[in-house]
Amino acid sequence: MVISLPVLPLATPGQRYSCHGCGNCCRDFTVQLRPADSQRIRQQAWESRIGSNPIVFFRGQEYLRQRPDGACIFLLDDGRCRIHAEFGFEAKPIACQMFPYMLAPSETSSQMGVSFACRSVVENKGKQFNEQVPDALKIVMRGIPEVVRSTRGAAISRRRRAEFGELDVLKSRLVRWIQRDAPLEERLDGLAWIAQTLSVARLEKMRGSRFKELIDLLFDALADELPLHPVADPIPRQIALFQGSIFARTEDPKPLAQGAPGRFLSTISQLQRSRLWRRGIADSVVPLIGVGWPTSATFGQVARINRVRASPEISACDELVSRWIRSSIEGGRIWGTGYYGWSAVDGLASVVLSAATIGWLSRLHAVQSHEDAPRLANVQAAVGRIDRTAGRAVWLGGWSERMRLAYLIRDDGLRRLIASQF
Repeated sequence: MVISLPVLPLATPGQRYSCHGCGNCCRDFTVQLRPADSQRIRQQAWESRIGSNPIVFFRGQEYLRQRPDGACIFLLDDGRCRIHAEFGFEAKPIACQMFPYMLAPSETSSQMGVSFACRSVVENKGKQFNEQVPDALKIVMRGIPEVVRSTRGAAISRRRRAEFGELDVLKSRLVRWIQRDAPLEERLDGLAWIAQTLSVARLEKMRGSRFKELIDLLFDALADELPLHPVADPIPRQIALFQGSIFARTEDPKPLAQGAPGRFLSTISQLQRSRLWRRGIADSVVPLIGVGWPTSATFGQVARINRVRASPEISACDELVSRWIRSSIEGGRIWGTGYYGWSAVDGLASVVLSAATIGWLSRLHAVQSHEDAPRLANVQAAVGRIDRTAGRAVWLGGWSERMRLAYLIRDDGLRRLIASQF
């Protein structure tokens, strides 16, 4: 089969990845199956060997069954995959083979990216990431060839499509900004300010060279503009919407056979937990997020944890968050096919909101580890959790998320949230 699009390697320098067999991606992860995956697994006759059907049907899709603790039914005690051990690497579901590689096709190329839901990626362990691109492409062409076929490119805003080179201009300036020698909270504030400014700009009148002039003007003035526009604390409505966005970014519905109720009751349960998140009463316990997360921390305890800037390991935390943002931008994972087909402006606003969520989740984890401020391990857990759902949770690409962002991008909402967490 001929590849119709060139695959661009991830440009983030120093990003490393090698599988270290930790088995983390086989625990508390839902694996959706493609038809070919289901067919292979049925041909392997697992039901007669393990006493139950390893495939479950949930909300219109097929998934691998999980144990009550969230682990994949095929996870062995030594961290290996039983399908891999008995039938080889290519017998596993494509999602398992590809992880943590990701591809975002456009009109002219397909951009290689990486998921920070992988512990080795977060910890930056192993070989240089791009050394393994050829292996990833073999998997792609064998199982998901559609991601190297030409597709419609991303839009600049909801009102107009991007013209040739415009997204590259924006991407370049975003990366330059996140690499600046400045405190992390200032650089995140700058991203929020850019998203806010572009959301109200009449971009349909700014095209080609005029668009580049606008972007250069905004970024050239950014460092001087931010101190002139300090932000207050978030207002209650902004806090409620933010806590709703935390729920949306950490929610991971589990298949029916895992012990969850039917679709109707599970939807009611989600709505109830979403309400608890939005209310966020100080003495109420934060609803459980997943395996290894706090089970008794209250919203009030999280509020008393210092912001990320107070971390005794702030340099390492800064490096991780900056690398995650840069990799997301350069990997094509914040707009277009890499993020629900969203425009660049909406995608940038969403990644800023996700960054604020990382700050809050880091503080939540710090409660469990009895720290006064988040440490690197807390931030690693938060980044990994956020990147589990980025681009793959359908509700994050829906109208409710767009409405949240439309409100939070006004009145310095995103900037206030960044300042409150970082």
